Amino acid sequence: YQASSMKQTIAGYQTSAGKRIEIAEHLRYLPMGYFNRKTLGDITSVTTNTMEQLGDVSTRVIMMTTQGILEAALIAGFLLIFDWRIGLLAAGGILLFLLINGQLRRANQAVSGRKLQADTRLVEHILSYIQGIAEVKAYNLSGKVRQQLDQAIDANCQVNTELEILTNRYIPLQNIAIKLVSVGMSLASIGLYLNNQMQLAVCLVMMIASFMLFASLEQAGAYASLLRVVDLSVDRANEILRLEPMDIHGAARQTHTENLAAQDICFAYDQKAIIRGLSLQIPQHTTAAFVGPSGGGKTTLCHLLARFWDVSQGEVQLDQVNVRDYSMDSLMDHFSFVFQTVYLFHDTIANNIRFGKPDASLAEVRAAARQACCDDFITALPEGYDTVIGEGGASLSGGEKQRVSIARAILKDAPIIILDEATANVDPENEAQLLRAITALTRDKTILMIAHRLKTVEQADQIFVIDQGQIVQQGTHAELLAQAGLYRQFIAARRQAVSWKL
Repeated sequence: YQASSMKQTIAGYQTSAGKRIEIAEHLRYLPMGYFNRKTLGDITSVTTNTMEQLGDVSTRVIMMTTQGILEAALIAGFLLIFDWRIGLLAAGGILLFLLINGQLRRANQAVSGRKLQADTRLVEHILSYIQGIAEVKAYNLSGKVRQQLDQAIDANCQVNTELEILTNRYIPLQNIAIKLVSVGMSLASIGLYLNNQMQLAVCLVMMIASFMLFASLEQAGAYASLLRVVDLSVDRANEILRLEPMDIHGAARQTHTENLAAQDICFAYDQKAIIRGLSLQIPQHTTAAFVGPSGGGKTTLCHLLARFWDVSQGEVQLDQVNVRDYSMDSLMDHFSFVFQTVYLFHDTIANNIRFGKPDASLAEVRAAARQACCDDFITALPEGYDTVIGEGGASLSGGEKQRVSIARAILKDAPIIILDEATANVDPENEAQLLRAITALTRDKTILMIAHRLKTVEQADQIFVIDQGQIVQQGTHAELLAQAGLYRQFIAARRQAVSWKL
């Protein structure tokens, strides 16, 4: 029994781990719009709570329920062979058990769905509370936010209690029913023996079998109440797996140039048009800067060029080939990204840099870190490159995280670099080092940058002014400065801001 339980446990955990990996691989190829629609709490709940429930109980529930019902059916079959009268009593007992258990599972159906929803809401509120703790403290919102969290906890507690009460209402009933059937089988066997209609040995076998039947059905009944939870958990995992991924089955192509182009592209998100009939050309080894009002579509455009989304009209080309004709992995080999918000994983600094090249040696990692101006602060840490940083890079400053992110991109050595406000939130002490790191990263590359700083914009080979999803101006810094329009207003506003003194 112990060996069987161990195998069931291992099978459950392996199944859960395999399903988590399958979901993670599927998420890689979903359009970014999915992650805007679905909350982090929902995805986290599926990959943690739901998979944990499957890993803990699924194999055991299925095995024990199936085993109990099959054993009971086998016993009833043998009883029918030995004595059809006792066999019919056993079969009637099984049918009575299945009737009560069916009622239990139907009653559990609605509550089980609410339980999974309550689990998801609880995870959402916990993540929201933890991730926004700085704002909660800064704006003295602890009472209000804590109240929302408490309500989510109370709702989760209530639905779990309701599920337990409901289950405990039916389980005693089905246990009493099968015990009465077992007693009835024993009394009937004794009665048949006393009336000389059954041999003593057969009577004893019938009585023993009645207790075996009860034990098997009791085992099945104890676990059958969880079948609906397992069923819903599988459905929730499959909801993600059924989502239509982007077409990733293009060819693994090698480019001759890194020329990027967009031909009359349009893109809408949730029926809201973001990019409207936009066309551009970005030759290889040039720098293109995107400026314009917030919400004008700059970041969305860069994401479309890197195929984070698919355009709804027109096409994006890399080396005169539609990006949809590349396999997703070979396309991503051509791009490196440095975002304004950097995410680092709960791992060593060396492994975080290795995300750019998983098989890189420590020497290669250190070389990239030196180019990104972060070798000095890394070697000063207690365990150097083996220092484990907190999730999200919480133990590093903003500038340090940016430089680690740049080291990761340098190690990848992709020919096209997308810089999305990479220096926007960096303090003056780190700015010089960060700019040197970006210079090392972008040498001899094709650069797409979204930036608000004059120094970075002025040096671009061409500047695209994006407003309401369209290119309203295009040219060099000098050409655009000579024109009346948004760019000149932008430069004037920036210069005025720089001239302010305290």
